[in-house]
Amino acid sequence: MRTLVPILALFLTVTVASAGEVKPRRPASQSPMDRWSLQALKHWQKRTDPDTDTATPEPPGPGCSLPGMVRVEGNMLQGPIESLQDQVCDHWINTDFPQRCGVFNSTKWHAKTSAIHKKAMAFCIDKFEYPDVREQNPWILMTYYEARDLCQAQHKRLCSDEEWTFACEGEEGLPYPYGYVRDPAKCNADTGWKAYHGEAFAHRTSMACVTELDRLWLGEPSGSRADCVSPFGVYDLTGNIDEWTHTRISGGHYQGTLKGGYWGPVRARCRPSTIIHSEDHLFYQQGTRCCADH
Repeated sequence: MRTLVPILALFLTVTVASAGEVKPRRPASQSPMDRWSLQALKHWQKRTDPDTDTATPEPPGPGCSLPGMVRVEGNMLQGPIESLQDQVCDHWINTDFPQRCGVFNSTKWHAKTSAIHKKAMAFCIDKFEYPDVREQNPWILMTYYEARDLCQAQHKRLCSDEEWTFACEGEEGLPYPYGYVRDPAKCNADTGWKAYHGEAFAHRTSMACVTELDRLWLGEPSGSRADCVSPFGVYDLTGNIDEWTHTRISGGHYQGTLKGGYWGPVRARCRPSTIIHSEDHLFYQQGTRCCADH
């Protein structure tokens, strides 16, 4: 009977990743510093496991030349698409800000958009949230300028809000990347929200900062929900984290636009944009992804 104890202990410390492969689990830790990694001396990333944390982006898809990118090409609906979508909502979850529609009428939508002008679009976009690695958590706590510089360092560029929107909604102008019915099981949205202590972010490398991030974090590794994917094969465009883009069609006074919403009960649709934050604004749920011409 004594020999069963070490065998059982060994069994509980491993995870079977696939047939014939045994991968050690990351040991549980009481310290947030052990659960998070500081990236580029200023951004934070929740750890996953040693193999995933050191992984790199996938090879580029057809029509793209840079790692981790997929091709987006087609004709984008033009005009006040968000307000037109609101007109075909059959069931509102709430009409106060932030408005959330539970069910859009696809038949009415197709009729409404049949004669709308379209614009030809062609570009490449990261398949996952930055750093664009499947099953890695996204980098967070970054400003617009920092998001821009991270993309430039990879010979990519910050997506425009127009590019990001088209990658999300496709040629059909979907309200959600996966369709017309809001489904929190498909993307990490409507998960919850916790009151935050903004002063903790004043010193980004401090224990106070990472402790607050650890308390607030309800995000998930990129690509972990197979159904949270757009018609072009781009993951996590709604929910999980807000993503910095370059303002092109959203208006406002600043160069940056935040797209997609995060895990809280927010709009989390393809069209809506957050345009009220300056380029220096940073927050616990803000990250990005990159674009390129080819």
